[in-house]
Amino acid sequence: MSQIMSPLGRPRPLSLMFLLGMGMASERINCPSRCSCQYLEVNCTGQQFQEFPADIPLDTRQLILAANNVSYLPAVELSFLADLVYLDCSKNLLGDDLDFTFIGVAKLVYLDLSFNNLTHVTFSTFSHLLSLVVLKISDNPNLVAIEKDAFANNTWLRHLDVSRTGLTFLDTSTVRDLPNLRFLGLSDNLWHCNCSFLDFITWMTESNIHFPDADNITCYTPEGLRALRMQAVEAQLHFACLTQLHKTDYIFLCLVGFCIFLFGTITAWLAGICAVIYKIHASKGEEEEEEEEEEETAT
Repeated sequence: MSQIMSPLGRPRPLSLMFLLGMGMASERINCPSRCSCQYLEVNCTGQQFQEFPADIPLDTRQLILAANNVSYLPAVELSFLADLVYLDCSKNLLGDDLDFTFIGVAKLVYLDLSFNNLTHVTFSTFSHLLSLVVLKISDNPNLVAIEKDAFANNTWLRHLDVSRTGLTFLDTSTVRDLPNLRFLGLSDNLWHCNCSFLDFITWMTESNIHFPDADNITCYTPEGLRALRMQAVEAQLHFACLTQLHKTDYIFLCLVGFCIFLFGTITAWLAGICAVIYKIHASKGEEEEEEEEEEETAT
């Protein structure tokens, strides 16, 4: 067998060198084109990818696709990366078709979808990410709706950022029922501070959660409350919503009053009729008794 000398002067079989070379080559081949790969990490930042890159090693734990033009995440290809725990897809073109996308990456702990084109979040979007701890969906200007139970299965979630989106409302139970939540980004949204939002504002002031950039968590509408901080408008909303009646409230009270009046009138009328009937029967009974007495006297 042909041999070459090692740096220490010892012979090294060419077959061993060939196998080592093939192993190194295979590592290079397994790394996606234009990406850099380290142990269990693939970094494809800023490579102008328009599609999810191919040939990602199946044992990848950390995948960074930030600053590309990817508009779609294929659920099947992602499911091959069953050990993935860190996924950064920020600054891409991802839209509103993410339901069931992450069904095969249940070990995911960190997910960054900021600076994309998300429009809504449903229960099916992240429901399979039972280990998720950090979720960033900030800077999605078209994100206008998050379903009430969108994070119902993400009970380990500690860091949630929905800053700088198109949100105007967020149901209190959506975040209140997350037992491990410690960080909640809400700044620079289009919050509509009406009576329906009072419960959420009250929860914010009473919770122990950290709200970064709290000075920019302000009302956008109505006009009279624009740019006011949530804590500052709580008292005003309490007074407006809990002490003052709206037009519908007055209508409701009028209907209740009318029903009470009508019920009282009918009850009084029926009572009067019953009294008259009783009096008639009583008078007839007296007349019959008198007639019987007169008949007995005559006999």
